[in-house]
Amino acid sequence: MKNTMKYKGYTGSVAFDAEDRIFHGRVLGVSSALIGFEGATVADLEKDFQNAVDDYLEMCAEQGKEPGKPFKGSFNIRLSPDLHQSLVLNAANQKMTLNAYIKTVLEQVVTADQ
Repeated sequence: MKNTMKYKGYTGSVAFDAEDRIFHGRVLGVSSALIGFEGATVADLEKDFQNAVDDYLEMCAEQGKEPGKPFKGSFNIRLSPDLHQSLVLNAANQKMTLNAYIKTVLEQVVTADQ
């Protein structure tokens, strides 16, 4: 994926604000905290991203809390009742659970996009 960076298992988004002429981002997939970072250069951005992750991990350690895991592997999705019904019926026709069916469909879409 473009416009991301990784550090210690965490993934950070990257965007550029042309008006303020600064790169900025946030750590993705950690629902328990909002972790942001910024920099005027790519090197500054990378350094601030790493510092933000390190600060977050240090804060968790100091508070005796388990750091939020990036991308736990589960998420909620809101659908219309009609779509929900269609998905359940399609899954049943494939002799699959709804979860397995949706996982298969999403894997196919992601693989096709790569």
